[in-house]
Amino acid sequence: MDKPLVYEKVIQALEEARAAVIDAARQAHDTATDKESIAENKYDTFGLEASYLAHGQAKRVAEYEAALNAFTLLGVINFNKHSSIEIGALIKLEDDIGNEQYFFLGPLAGGLKFKVAGKEITLITSSSPLGEHVLGRYVGDDISITLSGQRKSYEIRAIY
Repeated sequence: MDKPLVYEKVIQALEEARAAVIDAARQAHDTATDKESIAENKYDTFGLEASYLAHGQAKRVAEYEAALNAFTLLGVINFNKHSSIEIGALIKLEDDIGNEQYFFLGPLAGGLKFKVAGKEITLITSSSPLGEHVLGRYVGDDISITLSGQRKSYEIRAIY
């Protein structure tokens, strides 16, 4: 797997997500401040609800900006088959029936998904259940984790 390309795709996915949230925040702000949103009576809460939405979207923009900053500072870290899994590692896991999954252990933005060379990669953080289980492990280690109420077993097949 081409690690610099994966890193580039992480940055691109974060920038796209941030742009979408900026648009949503702008729309929510416009709605909240529009003269049509002024309450007509004490039960009319449309403007208030729009202002709450605008505030929430602004927080999401800040979260994506923090994630972009964290990934920019992280840079590309290359690992080898003898390295332990740490922040910045791209790992390949294989389940009991041979399905492969790729995960990038990052500082923030867990759950974001993107594709590289036809492979879906999911960002995870060290505070996620899967991140906690793989942190400090090595290629060849087996892990078991309960996800969505189901027990899953994986082998760590590669680290990049």
